[in-house]
Amino acid sequence: MEKGLSLPQDCRDFVHSLRMRGKYALFLAFVVVVFVFIEKENKIISRVSDKLRQIPQTLADANSTDPALGLAENASLLSLSELDSAFSQLQSRLRNLSLQLGVEEEEEAEAEQRRPGPPRRHVLLMATTRTGSSFVGEFFNQQGNIFYLFEPLWHIERTVSFEPGGASAAGSALVYRDVLKQLFLCDLYVLEHFITPLPEDHLTQFMFRRGSSRSLCEDPVCTPFVKKVFEKYHCKNRRCGPLNVTLAAEACRRKEHMALKAVRIRQLEFLQPLAEDPRLDLRVIQLVRDPRAVLASRIVAFAGKYETWKKWLAEGEDRLREEEVQRLRGNCESIRLSAELGLRQPAWLRGRYMLVRYEDVARRPLQKAREMYRFAGIPLTPQVEDWIQKNTQAARDSSGIYSTQKNSSEQFEKWRFSMPFKLAQVVQAACGPAMRLFGYKLARDAASLTNRSVSLLEERGTFWVT
Repeated sequence: MEKGLSLPQDCRDFVHSLRMRGKYALFLAFVVVVFVFIEKENKIISRVSDKLRQIPQTLADANSTDPALGLAENASLLSLSELDSAFSQLQSRLRNLSLQLGVEEEEEAEAEQRRPGPPRRHVLLMATTRTGSSFVGEFFNQQGNIFYLFEPLWHIERTVSFEPGGASAAGSALVYRDVLKQLFLCDLYVLEHFITPLPEDHLTQFMFRRGSSRSLCEDPVCTPFVKKVFEKYHCKNRRCGPLNVTLAAEACRRKEHMALKAVRIRQLEFLQPLAEDPRLDLRVIQLVRDPRAVLASRIVAFAGKYETWKKWLAEGEDRLREEEVQRLRGNCESIRLSAELGLRQPAWLRGRYMLVRYEDVARRPLQKAREMYRFAGIPLTPQVEDWIQKNTQAARDSSGIYSTQKNSSEQFEKWRFSMPFKLAQVVQAACGPAMRLFGYKLARDAASLTNRSVSLLEERGTFWVT
């Protein structure tokens, strides 16, 4: 019996060609899938690598990292080259850490999506202690479409200590800057590694000054109150359960803008990578105050740290310890150098820097609030204007060293009438260059210091907006 008709040679060649093309197509598809998988893994690893730049020693120990190369808890930061070496060694363990840090493909994709609507602004209120930053920060805290954080870098300072000078000083600035970047991106999980005790299941009762951030005390971040659970920094006007970091991060992403205040960022130049990051639209408002008023306030608010100054004033000694004067001079110079950099308007900072004197805010709070919002590119709402009107016309200042209720037009010069002239002389000698830059006049004698008709403030106008 015949086996059947055989196909012509041309047909057999055509079928063979189709089979070979099919094999090549399958192989090519496999290569594409592998390439996409590798790219996705690299993105996740890169994201976790950024997070690891902020984690303290406890997390590094948990993953068998050489402790000599990490950030030791309550220890000094090693040189920057050693820090980079530590990051390289940690790279090999990133995949296991991704689950612990909550990095998932869905979160990565969401972070990369372009936010619809108006441009999202990222406002940094850069100041030092006792400059009125809590009061000025409320201008942004009171606006409903801004997610505002009060001093989140406090946790880093409490967890990781740095010795002054050298690589440690630069290292502290880098750590603060990198944490700041993650916070502006609404990655609030980065704070968990610095909160003591460590949060469990992203819940914490120890978020510093939670009550000073409306965004952390409103729905849905304010979860039902839990009895017998003590929250150290509780919300002011309502009772909430422990802070859920996941809910806070989601609320941050829903808000149109993000703002925070920090008194631990000292060098403006370290913020250049944030200003150039395409994911951020950074606006820096540097708040300054007469250094004589700052010192007078610190001696009262931080009495334990200024025992040497109080003893010198009480005992009438001729000279103050030189190290105290040098510390004061260093603080003033740091502020001055940052302001000079901002006023020079380098390309990376052009349109992103504003210098504001507290005294101008105290005298004309609503006008200055409008200027700051205009600089930030955010419309000012009646809600903020109402808060300013109610909280700057108080009959008397509210008690408490962190009060945000001020009779501001009278309050800003109170220090003049209680400061001994010899204390003012020390500040003027140490901080003269900064005072001249900011328009603070020197007092020639005790009479000019306490004479209300003698102004110690030069008018500056819009020179401060750059």
